[in-house]
Amino acid sequence: MTSQPNTPQKSHKLSWVKVCALSDITPKTGVCALVNGKQVAIFRPRFDEQLFAINNMDPFAQSNVLSRGLICEHDGELWVASPLKKQRFNLETGRCLEDETMSVQAYEIRVKGNEIEVKA
Repeated sequence: MTSQPNTPQKSHKLSWVKVCALSDITPKTGVCALVNGKQVAIFRPRFDEQLFAINNMDPFAQSNVLSRGLICEHDGELWVASPLKKQRFNLETGRCLEDETMSVQAYEIRVKGNEIEVKA
């Protein structure tokens, strides 16, 4: 086997992707959006513009269900409890509360005008 010279990896520039209007998400709920081919769970835990975005795939159940989970608070942080196996994932970081070796990807999210955008 011959070695090949190091070739630089193509970098994929992240960009903001419009998902929906802020008014499309009922406060205290989550929704799922397809962003660049990936399912992203978007949460609006309160009546303000605070939003969170994480991967929708529950790594324990291997199912895209986190957007349907229950939003909860633990030690001053917001989490979503998976509707299937009940593990909680931090809405800001994607870290799993019950198993430190597991996490889901967290995405940057913002409201621009009335539109929700996710950086992906």
